[in-house]
Amino acid sequence: MATFASIDDYVASFPDGPRQILERVRDAMRRGAPGSEEKIRYGMPALMFRDRYGLHFAGWKKHVGLYPVAVLEGELEQQLAPFRATKDTVQFFYAEPVPYDLIERVTRELASRHAE
Repeated sequence: MATFASIDDYVASFPDGPRQILERVRDAMRRGAPGSEEKIRYGMPALMFRDRYGLHFAGWKKHVGLYPVAVLEGELEQQLAPFRATKDTVQFFYAEPVPYDLIERVTRELASRHAE
């Protein structure tokens, strides 16, 4: 497993196509939690909420995953449900349109939960 010094290095390691999707996922997460610390954690890029809690993203051969994404409430969870792989994981396949606005809203909600 490769180790990366920065999120920029991580994203740059992907080929065209997935790399641009990862960049846009990162941008959506930044918009959802402006001012959050970015770092590599558990070998994946992460946005940290209050030092301890983070939302990670990772690129794979066919998809990008977000981890951990707790079960959310109401309409937001309904919109996220088609992308759930497990209780705390969501996957967005490169071959399908990635809902960057949804990623931004999920990030905002998770950051809000951990701000208290």
